[in-house]
Amino acid sequence: MPFFGLLPKLRRFFPVIAFFGGFLWDALTLGERVRPLDFWRLGLFLAGAAGLVVWLAWRDYRATPEPWSDGSLRGRLQRLAWAAPYLVLQFFFGGIFSALFILYVKSSGHFAAWLVAAALGGLLVANEFWGRRYGERFTLTWGLFALNAILLCNFALPHAVGSLDPLWFYASTALGVLLAHALHRLAPGSPGKIMPAWGVGALLLALWNLGMIAPVPLVKRDLAVGQQFAQRDGVYLLQIEPAPAWQFWREASGVAHVPEGGRLYGVSAVYAPAGVAARLEHRWESRGADGVWRPGSRIRFVATGGREQGFRGYSYVVNPAPGDWRLTVATQDGRTISTFDVRVERGEPQDPASRSF
Repeated sequence: MPFFGLLPKLRRFFPVIAFFGGFLWDALTLGERVRPLDFWRLGLFLAGAAGLVVWLAWRDYRATPEPWSDGSLRGRLQRLAWAAPYLVLQFFFGGIFSALFILYVKSSGHFAAWLVAAALGGLLVANEFWGRRYGERFTLTWGLFALNAILLCNFALPHAVGSLDPLWFYASTALGVLLAHALHRLAPGSPGKIMPAWGVGALLLALWNLGMIAPVPLVKRDLAVGQQFAQRDGVYLLQIEPAPAWQFWREASGVAHVPEGGRLYGVSAVYAPAGVAARLEHRWESRGADGVWRPGSRIRFVATGGREQGFRGYSYVVNPAPGDWRLTVATQDGRTISTFDVRVERGEPQDPASRSF
């Protein structure tokens, strides 16, 4: 039949189609916040992947030979059925990687966290081309399963317990590795090596302690620096200086003109899931002539999750000296959510505009 004759030619495009289709779907459906439904869907993907890995191990244990195709329709269908578990496992891993990549990108607000998110994006692309290696190199499969389980638990466990205590990152990492280890023991013949999966967990813990893991599931919704801050009818208002037209990617200018004795305000909005309380802080720093950032004021507050536009917080510095300043929004245990760099110059604000939060 013409359709089956085209399959070998179209197969090379399947990874590209699957990658862009799955990524576009997740980008459209995950939105600007994290929903419990997302975790149920990803949990089903992980459960499906677990079942397929055990099935492939069972088939490998029985040494079931790959069917030979004589070119007939029946032979092609048999080969397609043989390859189907690899394709479905690839789909499950790709679905988890795609969703977690988007969620981690939304939670990343500084360079180190972006590096980890970029590495996750690289695995997302690589997954689309590994395919049958999942059934032929089980060590790779256990490592990727552990990574998927850990990253998913890193998001889901704080949701479940309503806390962002660092203890839950350690607990969720251990849970993900133990799931992979238990699956390895359950699989007939226990093919492949499980120790690399423990190495994945150790690597993530090291990155966490280096501040390179985004403070999931917190998501920065807004951050701005300006003057003339006010609260009216539950709305935060801030006067900002618009960015030049050529800086189309930003709304506020990177330069703030502050008169002598004036105040420089910072306003942030951070999304946290409903029922989750996050201890946050604003840290103001100035850079000296030697290029070293020196701490200024630190304002701490508790954010209660659930507000779609994010929990708002504000702080200010009085009469900031001209030069480079940085406002960092972080958790009180030191995890950076986002930063805003601004250069302070003396003078009146130029073409000020009002921002609402």
